[in-house]
Amino acid sequence: MLDYGPSISPAADLDLGQHGVSWSEPARPAPGLRIGLLNNMPDSALVQTERQFRRLIGPGIDLQLFSLDTVRRGPLARAHLDRFYATQAALAGAGLDALVVTGAEPKARHLSDEPFFPALAAVVDWADAGGVPTLFSCLAAHAAVLHLDRIERRPLPAKRSGVYVCTVVADHPLLAGLPTSVPVPHSRWNDLPEAALTARGYRILRRSDAVGADLFVRDGRGGAPMVFLQGHPEYDGDTLAREYRRDIGRFLDGERDACPAMPENYYTDESARRLDAFAAVARAYRVPALHADFPTMAETPPRPAGWQEGAAGLFRNWLALVAASAAHAA
Repeated sequence: MLDYGPSISPAADLDLGQHGVSWSEPARPAPGLRIGLLNNMPDSALVQTERQFRRLIGPGIDLQLFSLDTVRRGPLARAHLDRFYATQAALAGAGLDALVVTGAEPKARHLSDEPFFPALAAVVDWADAGGVPTLFSCLAAHAAVLHLDRIERRPLPAKRSGVYVCTVVADHPLLAGLPTSVPVPHSRWNDLPEAALTARGYRILRRSDAVGADLFVRDGRGGAPMVFLQGHPEYDGDTLAREYRRDIGRFLDGERDACPAMPENYYTDESARRLDAFAAVARAYRVPALHADFPTMAETPPRPAGWQEGAAGLFRNWLALVAASAAHAA
């Protein structure tokens, strides 16, 4: 089902002090930019993802919505897409100044076997050749580097889920005014090898020993910057909690073999204790009836969303680069 829950403003529930960071707000870019969002997230996260990126891109920007027509959809999501979205075929005529591309929940063992991969690869080629500044999020980043440079993602031993402190390792205008270390949510089953990225000309800007490359860039054939995120700075404060509840439900229903691990560095101590106790019961009994006993979101709150201010700064910097590119092209 689609998630129409409340969004969280970029300034809400911040606790950057717990990570020992400080932050200064970058200048906002001039309004009037036309940004495309190619939103390929699954039905359950479609509207939430749209809302998250709309919040980060901010007011005064013409945000146009697109989705790949090769992503399978249920009737409710299809109705939303038919009303508010265009397909990827409309990208070429949209007059975009930049594009954001989200991923989708992985299903196939090999990314190139995903049914949406050919259409997504065609979008990558279009943006690359046309000099359209593009930001690729998570699985879309994996798909783009696979198509562009044959860099294969590698499966992780278990899903990497949580909030991790990532540190700047190279100077770049994307990071102007931001702290040297920021917390970033990550939620993925696969990883890109850093050595392979750097060997093919990608520049890693921010990383963590726990999660590897967080943010990296390369120049496209048309000269426009291509930005890649393995993490999810756009996430709401409760997004990882919703994913964890979904994964626990899949375990109880027999859709996955292993009980999922709790997101790391995310819950309060009391919430973690309650969820650990429930997970122990789930592993011991594993019946769908336990859905009713899962502690509620209100009973198990996460820590304050300390990544959102840094995420807002990153996107302001990206939009400033897009504005400069658009002015140069005019």
